[in-house]
Amino acid sequence: KFNMTKHLSKIERLISELCPNGVEFKELGELGEFYGGLSGKSKDDFSNGNAKFVTYMNIYSNIAVNTDIDVFVKMGENENQNRIEYGDVLFTGSSETPDECGMSSVLTKKINEPLYLNSFCFGFRLNNKNLLLPEFSKYLFRDEQMRKQIARTASGVTRFNVSKKRFAKMTIPLPPLEIQEEIVNILNSFTDLEADLEAELDARKRQYEHYRSEFLLFGDDVKNIELGKICDFIGGHAFKSSELKREKLSDEYLQVVKIGNVDKAGALDISKAQYSMYSDSLKKFLIEKDDVLIAMTGATVGKTAYSQHNNLLLNQRVGLVRANQTQMLKGFVKYLLLSEQFYVYCQAQAGGAAQGNISPSQIKSYKIPLPSLLEQKRVVSILDKFDALVNDISIGLPAELSARRSQYEYYRGKLLTFNEYAK
Repeated sequence: KFNMTKHLSKIERLISELCPNGVEFKELGELGEFYGGLSGKSKDDFSNGNAKFVTYMNIYSNIAVNTDIDVFVKMGENENQNRIEYGDVLFTGSSETPDECGMSSVLTKKINEPLYLNSFCFGFRLNNKNLLLPEFSKYLFRDEQMRKQIARTASGVTRFNVSKKRFAKMTIPLPPLEIQEEIVNILNSFTDLEADLEAELDARKRQYEHYRSEFLLFGDDVKNIELGKICDFIGGHAFKSSELKREKLSDEYLQVVKIGNVDKAGALDISKAQYSMYSDSLKKFLIEKDDVLIAMTGATVGKTAYSQHNNLLLNQRVGLVRANQTQMLKGFVKYLLLSEQFYVYCQAQAGGAAQGNISPSQIKSYKIPLPSLLEQKRVVSILDKFDALVNDISIGLPAELSARRSQYEYYRGKLLTFNEYAK
């Protein structure tokens, strides 16, 4: 069993022995070099490639690069492109919000083949690779303190891009390697425990999705109808970046749901959503509880989520479906559109492309079953119970996982906070 007290005591002892007067901090620009991703590549180069590369989503989704790579780019024998090396820190270059720019991932495994970087990303390589353990770097650059520094390097209007010049000015701590190793041991233990809980929860979710699909199958006696004939579809409003604020400045400000909030088949996550001032002209774009939101374009095209709140605002590139309640319950259409079948339909309509688009007419043409209201209520009641078991963070496994993540974030912040050495 992992003994947290023992490991924390060891770190305190190491700090008192190795750096009692604090830890040295240095700017990234002093410590290493930045390099760009793939350049001069055409669309055809990615259809029949011979060399592996790290994608934007690989970096965005993993603190350590997932080296089980199945995407390839065509590379000439003597082509001059930057290769990724063990210990390199990789960053995404842009996003829809400053808070999501510069997400990091570290190559923590030594590989025996060339590995390249996607063109929308950039890498950082230490001049002296013995300064930071790759396993330590993966936690350091994802910590909240570093994420705040990174967000300040971003600027833009509708899309935000990081400035490498500002990036080079960011400072990082350089604790002794023994301390780094002990911090890694602690944080790895949290990661392993979290992975076990996630695996168990994932198994339950797959079971739930199976049963959900079964409950949403109806015989020939139930007619199918086009979604647009029984539900309203609303497209989002084109909010200007100047209208969006990070904080609620007054009670007149409401949160804005952007496409980045719609990335999983479940409850909408608005924890990082921005705010905009409400006016009567925006009434059409108000989101109600149990409305279904659909990503209409981009990498997450066809993904859906449902709102747990009233009075949110709908941004462009997100579609909204609202049942009329007289013939179809909101809860019933919610489960229909959270299904894998609907996502597959959207992907097919978008051509299966990562940056595809679906149109309102394609959404409205999707055919759904129309059982009696009594049957809809029965199905919704059962699926609500299943949904709570795998998604409600106040009970069961989701609650335990949420508590573990909070504990992990607390200790990560604590362990990666160092007193700066006074020269």
